[in-house]
Amino acid sequence: MARTPPTTVTPVRLWRWRSNPLRRHSDVVEAWIILATWVFAVLCGAVAGLAAAHNADSAFSARRAHVHAEHAVITDDAARTSASGTGYDDGRVWATVRWTDAHGAVHTDRAKVVPGAPAGSRITVWTNSANRVVSPPVTGAAADLQAALTGALAAPTVGAAVWVVGWGVRTRLIRRRMAEWDEEWKQIGPRWGNLSGGRG
Repeated sequence: MARTPPTTVTPVRLWRWRSNPLRRHSDVVEAWIILATWVFAVLCGAVAGLAAAHNADSAFSARRAHVHAEHAVITDDAARTSASGTGYDDGRVWATVRWTDAHGAVHTDRAKVVPGAPAGSRITVWTNSANRVVSPPVTGAAADLQAALTGALAAPTVGAAVWVVGWGVRTRLIRRRMAEWDEEWKQIGPRWGNLSGGRG
């Protein structure tokens, strides 16, 4: 006796969009939810990425507007070597510096300098409106790169958040449909059993 080869089930693509007697209203709603989720995930991700990059660029520009460079003089000999030795150390050491602002007022503060810099050495420091030494602002290609990276991180994060929301809505719809099937089977199951018994 020849054995019947096992049948393979070929998935039908886009079946929710095709007209067939087994398709339910919930299947159509689910198809629209999937489509809307993809569209909103892509659009929201793109918009969020562009907005994040623009905000980062604006923040860099605002900081550049609130700090300015000053020519300072080191007032004491800097240490010969860096004391921290940590992985975050940039190799420089702290030293006291003095500068005169545009109004002729003299200011002193501590700034990072190269190890071993002698007293009297001239360096450029960045100061804020309170005449305190601050870190240099991010400018040029570095600012563009950081803004781009900020946007690149924000885009998939927002897109994923939208996708999770859409997936949650779809999951609730599937659970509701399964509950409807269960209720229908409770009504049809006994009748199906009676029909099968009658045929026996």
